[in-house]
Amino acid sequence: MKKLFILIPVIATAFLASCGTPGGGSGGKSGSFGYYPKALKANNPSNVQIKVSTGARAVYVVEGDRVLLASRAGVGKAGTPTPPGNSRVGRKLAGKRRISNPGAGYPMPYWVEFAGKPAYGFHWGFVKPEPCSMGCVRLPWHVAPQFFDLVKVGTPINVSSSQKWDSSIGAKLPVLDDGPLPNPPPSYMKSSQVFSDIRNHKVPAVYAR
Repeated sequence: MKKLFILIPVIATAFLASCGTPGGGSGGKSGSFGYYPKALKANNPSNVQIKVSTGARAVYVVEGDRVLLASRAGVGKAGTPTPPGNSRVGRKLAGKRRISNPGAGYPMPYWVEFAGKPAYGFHWGFVKPEPCSMGCVRLPWHVAPQFFDLVKVGTPINVSSSQKWDSSIGAKLPVLDDGPLPNPPPSYMKSSQVFSDIRNHKVPAVYAR
């Protein structure tokens, strides 16, 4: 993964490189920034669950057997896997920034935390066609705010090597690769504009087609 900040390359590695139908859309030349599936509305938000397939590198937000949102995602590498098994959403923070060093202040928009595992969560980040994170689940730009809105504190999370939707909806998800994209300007990533743009689904100028 390329550096995102010249002054703090470790952070790029850890976060953007780390931590119609609900799965429609295409990556194209803008990578995951051109991918914009539209989430369905839950009939009963209390019945919503999150299913992560590390094998398919896919996330499904479901209500029973109904898939509300499906997307490719960045999952943990072999040495730093996304925690398997069952958990729940422990905390949500739309405007989260990293608070520890190295890289304090780095944006991690639409953070949805694994309960009892504060180092792991779902958040916007670069997606690649292979496991690429330090254990977090990275979501595409247009997916992260919709995912955040569909789930709540207490929503069940299941992380497994496969999910039953992998051979149907999952097989139709486009391959997303942000690896070749240029680095976002440090001034942009350090500003509040990044949070405003992602909430309004405005693609940063450097990634606009």
